[in-house]
Amino acid sequence: MSLNFFKSPKGKIILPLLLIPIWYLIYHFLQPFTDWLIFSALGMTKGNHLAEALWFFIFEFPKVLLLLTLIIFFVGILRTFFTPERTRKALEGKKTFTGNVMASMLGIVTPFCSCSAIPLFLGFVEAGVPLGVTFSFLIAAPMINEVAVVLLYGMFGWKVAIIYVGTGLVIAIIAGWVIGKLKLQRWVEPWVYETKVGHNALGEEKVHFSDRINFGYDAVKEIVGKVWLYVALGIAVGAGAHGYVPADFMASFMGKDVWYAVPLSVLIGIPLYSNAAGIVPIVYVLIEKGASLGTALAFMMSVIGLSLPEMIILRKVLKLPLIFTFIGVVGVGIMIVGFLFNWIF
Repeated sequence: MSLNFFKSPKGKIILPLLLIPIWYLIYHFLQPFTDWLIFSALGMTKGNHLAEALWFFIFEFPKVLLLLTLIIFFVGILRTFFTPERTRKALEGKKTFTGNVMASMLGIVTPFCSCSAIPLFLGFVEAGVPLGVTFSFLIAAPMINEVAVVLLYGMFGWKVAIIYVGTGLVIAIIAGWVIGKLKLQRWVEPWVYETKVGHNALGEEKVHFSDRINFGYDAVKEIVGKVWLYVALGIAVGAGAHGYVPADFMASFMGKDVWYAVPLSVLIGIPLYSNAAGIVPIVYVLIEKGASLGTALAFMMSVIGLSLPEMIILRKVLKLPLIFTFIGVVGVGIMIVGFLFNWIF
């Protein structure tokens, strides 16, 4: 079977079927290999600060990259069915709560980054999508992304990953609904309603499944290529804390018994800028060292969901009162989630 075969439509479909078993074997034997490397080959002692930090980095970094590669590949294929143009049409004419729910769900699977905020916002306005529904999409899309979900699953398991997705959806739905009820259209820049956005005909073309496979490969190349360094830096910081920070250190100011921990974490997180790849490994160690789950999730959500670059970009289409209302409503939602999970867990 030549390499040229894998460039053909049939070969592009067969190649993932051959690579997945290899992926599984690497993932399955990663921890035993790390144990052997650190404690046998290098002869380091369990419990030693440097040994624990090295073990954390050598195990977590490839594990996260493996998970990212697999999930992003399949999400890349899925996203070929949810182009921005189709999303705009799906939300066109939707009103109030139903529209908020649909927009939040679509925000998870539709390609989105801070640089996409303005064209998406303009397209939604032109299509007559209500302001609150648009905000539900703008909140869900960056906050509940595949990188965050994969990292949370890899480091905490499905329980925390599902909690994150569920609470992120609730915040996006309710915050968008509240913004819609407040009737804040007067705080959108006037030129927005006069702009006509061209439609993308490519979204309507019939796409062959081998081309969708190509989109999956491209998504891996683009996203993993962008975030691997953030993953490495985040895990390096986490490895240092894992190895050297005393147990229960974070409990003194991020524990569930510290009443101001949640609002303080949100206030600190809002002006910070990091993507999920950089912040999740740090959140993992915060919890490991004594921070409560609700406080750590609130911090992470505020960093990812209310990023400073996105606010700066949105200032081109929104007046400051609407931006501050957006930050306030979402921030309160995040704090409620933090307090709730501190109370439950």
